[in-house]
Amino acid sequence: MPRLSEVNRHRALGLLQAGLPTSEISLRMNVNRTTIFRLRQRLHEMDTVSDQPRSGRPSCTTQRQDRNLVRNHVNNRFLSASASSRETRGRINQRMSANTVRRRLSTSGQSARRTYIGPILAQRHRHQRTLWAQERAAWGRIQWRSVVFSDESRFCIDLADGRVRV
Repeated sequence: MPRLSEVNRHRALGLLQAGLPTSEISLRMNVNRTTIFRLRQRLHEMDTVSDQPRSGRPSCTTQRQDRNLVRNHVNNRFLSASASSRETRGRINQRMSANTVRRRLSTSGQSARRTYIGPILAQRHRHQRTLWAQERAAWGRIQWRSVVFSDESRFCIDLADGRVRV
């Protein structure tokens, strides 16, 4: 539901003073019925209908920028959050942090992906793999039956393996 502007608040109060029911005013203003009820209650208790000060820092991006950010990540699945933060500027042309990008994506059900970089194989590793394959090139069915292939273990030679694969 949209929030009532200052002009619409006063218009709603005028309709209330004219005797229209709360439900009809809420339909005309496209807000919930309780919004009009609370507006009337605030007028009686505080003699004002202006917004109260709110806590928290204002958002550094607009809704339009958030939608563009999500669209960019949908179009390019492997775009990282840090790359997006470097490209996207916030409301006052300030740089957006990578954590802000991650939060905006998570609210829309997306996530910043990280492309998989496989384990680094040195020349020695490649040579050992080639030797292993050459030794078993002439194996028959009986010899291959005793070999079990499994893809449940991940082996990492040089890098810490603490990330989710894409």
